[in-house]
Amino acid sequence: MPHPAITADMRRWVETWKHAGPALAAIRREEVRVADNVHVIELLGDAFDHVVTLPMRTTSGLVEMQRLFAKLRK
Repeated sequence: MPHPAITADMRRWVETWKHAGPALAAIRREEVRVADNVHVIELLGDAFDHVVTLPMRTTSGLVEMQRLFAKLRK
């Protein structure tokens, strides 16, 4: 017996994605196959050059975020 919370709309959604999945995967494979990686690397070069000039971080910010969450709990 199906779970009562699963609606007909949910079933249609799942079926839609089951059918769309292979087609989307094929599109993605084709995009990767024809990608001009040299051009993309050239586009990202300036961004990379900029980032390496910035001072090294001592934290990712995760520790600071957790500290703030801990304050909120109090």
